[in-house]
Amino acid sequence: MILNEIIQAICPLQVVGCTNDLQLDIRHLLTDSRQIGNEPEATLFFALKTDKNDGAKYIPQLIKRGVRTFVVTQNQYSYISEIGDWNTIILVEDVLAALQQLAIYKRSLYKGPVIGITGSNGKTVVKEWIAQCAPLDAKIFRSPRSYNSQLGVALSLLMLENSYDVAIIEAGISQKGEMERLEKIIQPDMVIFTSIGDAHAQGFSSLEEKISEKLLLAQNAPNIIYHSAYSELAKAISSTYHDRNLIDAA
Repeated sequence: MILNEIIQAICPLQVVGCTNDLQLDIRHLLTDSRQIGNEPEATLFFALKTDKNDGAKYIPQLIKRGVRTFVVTQNQYSYISEIGDWNTIILVEDVLAALQQLAIYKRSLYKGPVIGITGSNGKTVVKEWIAQCAPLDAKIFRSPRSYNSQLGVALSLLMLENSYDVAIIEAGISQKGEMERLEKIIQPDMVIFTSIGDAHAQGFSSLEEKISEKLLLAQNAPNIIYHSAYSELAKAISSTYHDRNLIDAA
């Protein structure tokens, strides 16, 4: 993607530093400084901050290795003295949210069908099974490994190209409020619910709340597949989405 296209998709607070080359072809999006490739000048680094680490502290070493374009928060930018005027700095309120916004934009460019898979267990197994059962000449995109988190889903969609016939994306949640963000990124045409169980139960006040959260992935999907063996999940699906094409895999 062209840098200016990325900037428009992210809608940053400000772009500072070098703004003379906004037509730069960005071929690599980096969130882990250890995974820098051999085209640092075509790399955009998202300085993600977690409870245990801050990606901004790796920016000086990335600059030394040739990276020139970064997405940071205003707070991160204020204490990185090594950033010079020759680097392009995209200032945002939240780096992860900016990455997700870019993934939403990338998803909007994809013309093929997207299958979203969620459930307490079995997401990766079902994803790989579908890919294996597809016709040999079908080009299937599937989220790498278990990329089903807020970060993983965004990274998955950012890899998606129109050369693929269909995309299969996992969506995992651990607390209330997460699925709504994932749904906006994935925008699935079909949703498969694999199961409902105790995984991540500590993030929800009840099983009903957990089911309600998971159902948000299908709020705009015309096609839904589920298994009636999970009776509470099946009941919630049939009552909430009775106007959709519901398929019981039992």
